[in-house]
Amino acid sequence: MSGLGKVYGRGETAFAAVKPTTLSVPWGQVIGLLGPNGAGKTTIIKMISGLITPSTGRITLGGHDVARDRSNAVRQIGAVLEGSRNVYWPLSAWENLMYFGRLKGLRGSEIKPRAKRLLTELGLWERRHETVGSFSRGMQQKVAVSAALITDPPIILLDEPTLGLDVEAARTFKDWLAHLASDEGKTILLTTHQLEVAQELSDRIAVIKDGVIIADLPTDELLSRHAENRFEVRVAGQFDGLIHALPEGANAEPDGDETRVRLRDADNDALYAFLAQLRAAGVSLVSVAQAQPSLEEVFIRLIHADDGATRPAEGKEPRT
Repeated sequence: MSGLGKVYGRGETAFAAVKPTTLSVPWGQVIGLLGPNGAGKTTIIKMISGLITPSTGRITLGGHDVARDRSNAVRQIGAVLEGSRNVYWPLSAWENLMYFGRLKGLRGSEIKPRAKRLLTELGLWERRHETVGSFSRGMQQKVAVSAALITDPPIILLDEPTLGLDVEAARTFKDWLAHLASDEGKTILLTTHQLEVAQELSDRIAVIKDGVIIADLPTDELLSRHAENRFEVRVAGQFDGLIHALPEGANAEPDGDETRVRLRDADNDALYAFLAQLRAAGVSLVSVAQAQPSLEEVFIRLIHADDGATRPAEGKEPRT
């Protein structure tokens, strides 16, 4: 998408849900689109899906312009939007896949083998004739994903796909997404408030704030950029007698026969001073490494950065 924006209303009451922004996702990559409520994530998903008309910019999906060639463009995608009504509850899982397959132009002979494979891989084959309304939230999500994939689209849009799932269902779902990307080469655009899911699955992270993408980097690079002044020191044995030596903001945790000490906001001088204390106390040093923050920490830092204005994306120049 290039220069994509969406404004609601006119004049003084106009509200820019998404300000002109550019984002490009290579084939076979998972990108996490993260932001607080109201940042513009779902609006972007719906514009890509063709459900909302952009105010500015253009969207191309697999070379097809959504505005000029909508029918071919939307055939490139399968979408699971936020909420639980992506499929019809009075219908069975099998009936849902047959319906959505025909709706998207497939013949019955094409749908049936695909439906069997999807339901089998997601553990629903034995219950394919039961109504979706009788399923658990996790099972309903599996049917929704199957319906989105029935045409074997190269691009998958997932808006809060693990919302409301229990731990086991969420794990199964994450494994399935990883399989789609790594084994089937699907391009996946994922929005979620569960940042551990985004960190685990995403090759790239884009952070949106107030309708503007303020960061767009490979996940590892984004975390590394915010690892300054953060170190992990490992020492042999227990650390109980030296808790008083910890710098402010540091914490120590036992880890087997070692103790792991995390130093936050510690510059080199603070690190060397701490290591000198360890040496003076006769503590055996195992390792010292720069430690990466979690995606949650980086996200909070970006969203709450007090810079007086929403800033443009950090990272590479955007590709159109």
